[in-house]
Amino acid sequence: MALSIRKIVSYVEEVRTEGGKEAGTPVTTVMVAAVLQNPWAGRGFVEDLQPEIRACASDLGALIVDRLIAAIGGADRIEAYGKAAVVGAAGEIEHASALIHTLRFGNHYREAVEAKSYLSFTNKRGGLGTSIQVPMMHKDDEGQRSHYITGEFSISDAPLPDEIVVVLGAADAGRVHPRIGNRYLDLEAIAAEKAARQAS
Repeated sequence: MALSIRKIVSYVEEVRTEGGKEAGTPVTTVMVAAVLQNPWAGRGFVEDLQPEIRACASDLGALIVDRLIAAIGGADRIEAYGKAAVVGAAGEIEHASALIHTLRFGNHYREAVEAKSYLSFTNKRGGLGTSIQVPMMHKDDEGQRSHYITGEFSISDAPLPDEIVVVLGAADAGRVHPRIGNRYLDLEAIAAEKAARQAS
């Protein structure tokens, strides 16, 4: 089964100022979406989704990763990453999940950027122009809260009821002016507070 892609959409955002303070270096977020025919639409309840996953997911991942890396200017620029899928009204959320929650899809991205973290995600049902959120985290360290970034955009004519929008997102740095610490500092502080309570 060949991929039936209606359109590819790229979204680029460059944040230069946050909270009234200029960024030392602008932070660029890029998202690339493929709008494709839902291979399960119109077939009723399909028990085994694997044939279509095997046929489509790897080629889809390779295509979007190539476009994303080109859009951001190289794999070495990517620090944060994530994925998302939105299925149209005639499909199931499981259909959106099927194409992105498989190593056949995600490994193209992880290997391209030499990542260690899992790909954070959203998957949902939506109509034309629905808001698409792509949550991201540091590609090598899930505890780095500075890189908890959510990209958001919409496509005015997608998804149609029998389509799925599949998206990969990337950022070339953490948020502008991050200052909430990270998971490791929290663990140290909580441990110290607990020890102080026990000693008193």
